[in-house]
Amino acid sequence: MSELIVIGYDDTSVAKKAFKAVQELQKNHVVDLNGLAVVSVDEDGETHVDTPAKSEKVAVSATAGALWGMVLGIVILTPAIGVVGAAVGGLIGKLSQMGIDNDFRRKVDSLLKPGSAAVVIMATKVTEDKFAAAMQSFGGALLKTSLAEEDEKALAEQLAGPE
Repeated sequence: MSELIVIGYDDTSVAKKAFKAVQELQKNHVVDLNGLAVVSVDEDGETHVDTPAKSEKVAVSATAGALWGMVLGIVILTPAIGVVGAAVGGLIGKLSQMGIDNDFRRKVDSLLKPGSAAVVIMATKVTEDKFAAAMQSFGGALLKTSLAEEDEKALAEQLAGPE
């Protein structure tokens, strides 16, 4: 099971500090990451996504990396309402069945206003008490949902396409 955690901040500099804290938590085995990003929105409303340097070990496999990219793209970068291709529509449908529906995406969108940022985390393990204690000093608005292992597998298979 993976946890998808989005923590919104009014201040981009605080989000970047929280992002670095999550990287430290991974090094200390408090969290096992499949994906990590800080998503910021500049004053012009343009979205920027920063991920850890390639030297940082985040994605545990190519499938996990593809799944993370897809989840991040659909949750953050795809408009909540609009016309999308059939493949992306199918993936959005799968995610909706798993709790990442338009309501969750609207909540994420509400965190990302010009001048703000969010840390987006996809983790297979989170030691809740240690994670909460480490992140408490940064504040922020927390959104969280879980992805069951069988749902992740179904998504990965859909990503791979027909053989």
